[in-house]
Amino acid sequence: MAAKKTKSKSLRKGGGKAKKAKKSKPAKRSSAKSKPKKKPLKKKVIKKVKAKKVSKVKVKPVKKAVVKPEKIQKKEEVVLPKKERKNAKQPLYVPPPLPVIEVSNHPKSRVKNILVSQPKPDTDKNPYVELTRKHALYTDFRQFIKVEGLTAIDFRAQRVDILQHQAVILTSKQSVDHYFRVCNEMRITVPETMKYFCINEQTAYYLQKYIQYRKRKIFFGHGTILDLVDVIRKNREEKFLLPVSDVHKEQIVDFLDELHIMYTKAVFYRTVAADLTDIRNLNEYDVLVFFTPAGIKSLKHNFPAFKQNNTRIAAFGHVTAQTVKQLGYRLDVFAPNPQNPSMSGALDAYIKEANKR
Repeated sequence: MAAKKTKSKSLRKGGGKAKKAKKSKPAKRSSAKSKPKKKPLKKKVIKKVKAKKVSKVKVKPVKKAVVKPEKIQKKEEVVLPKKERKNAKQPLYVPPPLPVIEVSNHPKSRVKNILVSQPKPDTDKNPYVELTRKHALYTDFRQFIKVEGLTAIDFRAQRVDILQHQAVILTSKQSVDHYFRVCNEMRITVPETMKYFCINEQTAYYLQKYIQYRKRKIFFGHGTILDLVDVIRKNREEKFLLPVSDVHKEQIVDFLDELHIMYTKAVFYRTVAADLTDIRNLNEYDVLVFFTPAGIKSLKHNFPAFKQNNTRIAAFGHVTAQTVKQLGYRLDVFAPNPQNPSMSGALDAYIKEANKR
């Protein structure tokens, strides 16, 4: 009986093993079948594509290195003539060369007294007041000229119609005052569409005295008419009015002629010599300072018998310096010059040298 039991157990164990093997065989077949499906066939294709791309990248830099210099040379050869042609179509205004001003070699004796042909400043923040403190000088201020406005009758004699102009060029505060004064006397209402071209920012802001600044077309430069080249060109279809004095610079007129601008030059005020009879002796001053040709002419008008001797004359501007020599006087200090763009700076440099001795 024990032997039968062991046989039955062994049969059961063997039967159990057989059943287990039968169950595992289909699992092995399924795994064998699934393996070829997972074979990365696409990877081979990707590897080949990558290899081709790498070979192409290696070739491209060689082509670029050869082509780039040729392209740059072609661009330089083509672009430069185009720029030159554009500039040739729109020539910039070239002012005439300034005359050479020669200063005399008169001995530089000590400077103690100065007469400046300008009105006395209201505050101490003035370069000539600072110059006086620096060198312990005695400085007088006296206006050698005065401005008189033309009457409405005298202005009508010029046959200028203000309302025919759509733009005004204003070179100073005086031109602003006399432009609106003449309009009021002639009962002319200046239209709101009027355009104002001012020589500097101070003149532009001074317009607030007569018009609403924000509601008008106002343009300004930085001290010269050349700063307004582009703006005037854009408005070249307008007709410009230029209010001037009877004695004025021709630079603005030449500028407008060069640009072929339609304009009318009209005298709104005149410069007249002031009465200087209260000055007894000009030779009491070591230096006389002038800023306009009219100031030099006033000197000649009020003191026809004046002999310069050791009195030195300082002039600001090329026209003023030329007028000094034309009237037979000696020029000792000139500004602006490369070392000193202002008259106060030129005087400071001159006094330093003169007072050393």
